[in-house]
Amino acid sequence: MPFKTFGLSDPLVQGILAAGYTAPTEVQSQAIPAAIAGKDIIGCAQTGTGKTAAFVLPILNRLSHEHPPKKRFIRSLILTPTRELAVQIEQSILRYGRFLHLQTLAVYGGVNIKRQFTILRQGVDIVVATPGRLLDHMRQRTIDLRRVEVLVLDEADRMFDMGFIRDVQKIIAAVPKNRQTMLFSATVTPEISSLAAGVQKSPLMIQIGRPRNPIETITQHIYFVEREQKIALLLHLLRDGQLSSVLVFSRTKHGADKIQRHLDRADIVSVAIHSGRNQSQRERAMDGFKNGKFRVMVATDIAARGIDVTGISHVINFDVPAFPEDYIHRIGRTGRAEAEGDAITFVSRDELSYLRRIEKFIGRDFTPVECPGFTYARPQIQKHPLGLHRGRFSTAGKRSHHRPRRRH
Repeated sequence: MPFKTFGLSDPLVQGILAAGYTAPTEVQSQAIPAAIAGKDIIGCAQTGTGKTAAFVLPILNRLSHEHPPKKRFIRSLILTPTRELAVQIEQSILRYGRFLHLQTLAVYGGVNIKRQFTILRQGVDIVVATPGRLLDHMRQRTIDLRRVEVLVLDEADRMFDMGFIRDVQKIIAAVPKNRQTMLFSATVTPEISSLAAGVQKSPLMIQIGRPRNPIETITQHIYFVEREQKIALLLHLLRDGQLSSVLVFSRTKHGADKIQRHLDRADIVSVAIHSGRNQSQRERAMDGFKNGKFRVMVATDIAARGIDVTGISHVINFDVPAFPEDYIHRIGRTGRAEAEGDAITFVSRDELSYLRRIEKFIGRDFTPVECPGFTYARPQIQKHPLGLHRGRFSTAGKRSHHRPRRRH
């Protein structure tokens, strides 16, 4: 089904085609017609299924049909948890709307707020914002939300995870009640349902795929290894040139920097991105990773939602995430837009409880494997998952050897 069949304006369709997209994804096919009809929407789909275009295109279509006023005012507000994701959404708006005469601004912290003051005074049609910086503008009365027609809450589950929900509620109270509200999330928890009930009117629920399960195009591998051997295992894997564009996740920014230093010493071109980097450093890192300057990017969870890079071949969880939702979002950086991807997770003895949580969350047991050609300092866990559930490493049972599939 081509985008033209949705009734999108001709300049918008031209922008979509110029961006290289010819056919919508499943979530887009369901969400776009409903959003164009003005319905409130709850969209639940795994990361990488095209949720951004599912709300950006209806907004652009709505504004493209309206005669631009002499003075611009904010007609659409998109809330998102991280500045990386805000920048990503702004870029999508600019890409799809290149033939439309609309003004967009991403509002986030970590940069000089005065430039945002200047652009807001000149007038914008669409604001993409993180909650904290938007509240800064609201307190200083440098932003006017009284004419917002469309409100989008993107990555709503992450808003809860990061403790932003009270800020979000303050912002919602400042926009008109007579509006269209779209809420998108990788998971719909009871908290998300409660939030939706308070801010939406008879929303259409769109569920793509099985709830809580990583998208089907990602092959998941679990490697058990002692913590002190994780760096050696990572370097061993990266000797394989088939791991061409690799995203490595660390639980802490200190850990991310340490990993990156080891990679540099091994002559593996890499970069680290986390909350300790300023905005210009993050943008340079992201641009370098996208254009292939850096083979490996080491990131923390705070940056996970904003990383949207085509062609990531492998995601490696150097540390097992403490929250199973973060596992879903991490591995969703590969296998995007129906491409295939590999996700590898290193699990040490002290991380077994985290792995159990992930298994319970996604409804499957992992079979532990050993990495071919790697010399382990100690015997690893037995092949049968019971070795994991007993909470200890064991030498009993036959060991399983598996290598992530090679790229051709």
